[in-house]
Amino acid sequence: MLSDKDHMRRAIAVARANLGKTAPNPVVGCVIVRDGVILAEAATAPGGRPHAEEQALRGIDASGATAYVTLEPCGERSSGAASCSLLLVKAGIGRVVIACEDPSPYAAGQGSERLTAAGVPVEIGLLADEAFATLHYQAWKDAVNGHQP
Repeated sequence: MLSDKDHMRRAIAVARANLGKTAPNPVVGCVIVRDGVILAEAATAPGGRPHAEEQALRGIDASGATAYVTLEPCGERSSGAASCSLLLVKAGIGRVVIACEDPSPYAAGQGSERLTAAGVPVEIGLLADEAFATLHYQAWKDAVNGHQP
């Protein structure tokens, strides 16, 4: 059976396929797994929407599954649509494993807090250095903090 690291590496690979195509949003990968079987995977779409988690959840029963996400799920959306953390909760996700925290004001702990408040165990930091470097999250962090990448 594949490990958490294997599934997070898959999420990084899925995201990498859209690297450089998702501005103004960062590229994110999401892999949803239950009982060792990948139910769905997705990356942030070109142009930044839909988000990876939103796409991965479409058309599947994710109850009790684990979501591996390269960047913290949003806690709020600038568009006013349901946030990814809320979508994960409503889908009945059993656990969320996150590589990197998101400094965006639409995430910045809000996504993790919403998941935790709903009783969903959250683990942060799995392969964080690998995801941060591979998916160019320094540029995202700089953009959020008002610096030019």
